[in-house]
Amino acid sequence: MPVKKLRVPLTAMLAALAGVAALLTGPLPRHEPVNASLARLPGTDRAEHGAPGTGYLPDGPGPTGTVGAGGPGTPASPEPATASPPAAGASFGAPPGATRPGIRPPVVDHGPRTGNKVALTFDADMTDAMRRQLRSGAVRSYANLAIIDLLEREQVPATFFLTGKWVEQYPQVTRRLAGNPRFELANHTYGHLAFTPDCYQLPRIREREMTADVARTFDVIAPYGGRQTRYFRFPGLCHDRTALAALAPLGVTVVDGDVVSGDPFATSWRPLVRAVLSQARPGSVIIMHVTEANAPMTDEALPHILAGLAERGLQPAPLSEVLADPLR
Repeated sequence: MPVKKLRVPLTAMLAALAGVAALLTGPLPRHEPVNASLARLPGTDRAEHGAPGTGYLPDGPGPTGTVGAGGPGTPASPEPATASPPAAGASFGAPPGATRPGIRPPVVDHGPRTGNKVALTFDADMTDAMRRQLRSGAVRSYANLAIIDLLEREQVPATFFLTGKWVEQYPQVTRRLAGNPRFELANHTYGHLAFTPDCYQLPRIREREMTADVARTFDVIAPYGGRQTRYFRFPGLCHDRTALAALAPLGVTVVDGDVVSGDPFATSWRPLVRAVLSQARPGSVIIMHVTEANAPMTDEALPHILAGLAERGLQPAPLSEVLADPLR
């Protein structure tokens, strides 16, 4: 079938190009949240990764005190995080979570409270201290393959927030995750350093290194392919104005979560099941860990969590579907 050629007057074409140039060079407008259920105040106090009423020390012996999402003493931002328009080309296959670079990224806790979908998200932490423990033989593994086995066997979608150092430590496991069309890959920093003061005693990254750290992690994950995203999660969920501003050039969406499993350093699977099933609702983002040595009960809890979600009519789905990404 012959293709019709669209004929546009030269003057009209020049005027259109001038308008595009003005948009590209002019200041970016502020935008209201695309979906009110996805936006919240960054830096507000909330429960973190630990079980309700507890925090967790990702690199240490056990639980510590609870802090807010911005870290102890971090003021809440008076302005809501705003969902941004898509980055250039976002309507032509940009990954989920992509936002326009240069605008403070939106921070989301959950998706719309409609339907029956929930997101299972698994953090893959890796610090220098954890690497030393592996080398010394103090721990066997920070990759819980039993979790991945179960998700694959039951064909359950999930989203994995990967640190760059975990990917470098476990390239074959990362390749396995990327090869599963039901799994999404997201960013959890390069070395799990804190982006605010007093974040569960994690070593703190320098402010001038924040942007490059997150960008480096995207570069580490990208070659594995699969369902890449522009979702990002801060270590300990600790963030403030400075941390969010550092991410503005990267065009990401920050994902916290509204259901905290409390799996780090758990000694029994039952509290994890109770924590998840008591909080899960349509649109929930459930936070768990795939780091076997410091979250040893997650694989035992997961079958009971899946069964309990099914009894409640809740269905796991990729994070991008649960958030009903308005840019896609």
